[in-house]
Amino acid sequence: MKVIDRRAFITTAVLGATSLMLPESTWARAGKDQRYKVAVIDLMILKRQKLSAVKLTSEIGADGLEIDMGGLGNRDTFDNKFFDEEFRTNYINALREHRIEVASVAMTGFYAQSFATRPTYKQMVDDCLKTCNLLGAKIAFLPLGVQGDLVKNPELRPAIVERLREVGKMAKKAGVIVGIETALDARGEVELLRDIGSKNIQIYFNFSNPLKEGRDLIEELKVLGKKRICQIHCTDEDGVWLENNTRLDMPKVKEALDKMGWRGWLVIERSRDANLSPRMVKENFGANTRYVKSIFQG
Repeated sequence: MKVIDRRAFITTAVLGATSLMLPESTWARAGKDQRYKVAVIDLMILKRQKLSAVKLTSEIGADGLEIDMGGLGNRDTFDNKFFDEEFRTNYINALREHRIEVASVAMTGFYAQSFATRPTYKQMVDDCLKTCNLLGAKIAFLPLGVQGDLVKNPELRPAIVERLREVGKMAKKAGVIVGIETALDARGEVELLRDIGSKNIQIYFNFSNPLKEGRDLIEELKVLGKKRICQIHCTDEDGVWLENNTRLDMPKVKEALDKMGWRGWLVIERSRDANLSPRMVKENFGANTRYVKSIFQG
């Protein structure tokens, strides 16, 4: 396999010499005018950075895929296969064949790792932004995670704000929006975004967060407004499928988003049936995808 070195990679990304690097790709245009699109996550369908994720996403019935940057551990950056030219070419060909879009690229390693203290955070974010450009994704997902919980660890706020200001500059240069997930409520997130002061840092909203904390989901959406929400994890904790979830009124959610004028990707993360094996991916994610589409694309 031909592995692209960092200097060659930067040159290719800047010049746009790779013919497969198509942000407005031909296979994506058919659904371009769809107000709400539905995606699943390669990590959660048990296909993290695997070529077979694309075909499975198509079989599930989703429009797109959130791709994870790969494992992190003690590495300086993510274990990312998309810098391998052969793998990337095969993956993009599969996306074209199955008419699947890349909704976003996720840095889920930060769920467990500390964004506030990790010394190589710029390298990690830079690699993610480059991957977004290679795959035509406009959104990068950055969870602040357990160690970046600003409710339990408010002393981390100055460091996180400073780092997110830098990330905002990087994202602007790359033409990508970085969506962050925090432990704050909506008003707290509005204040955080004001402190950061970058249009390229927005909120990646997760329905599960306000629900499990007993907050009003609809009110949280209204407080944030359409310009602060770049993408949505349209999900709740595992237990029941979305269609059987009594604490998540999806028609009301759609009504609120419609009134806000929001449009974008609804990414299904969890909401698996507790009576089914987590490995029954088509059953769990297929059911949730069909339900979400019936509400938002019906």
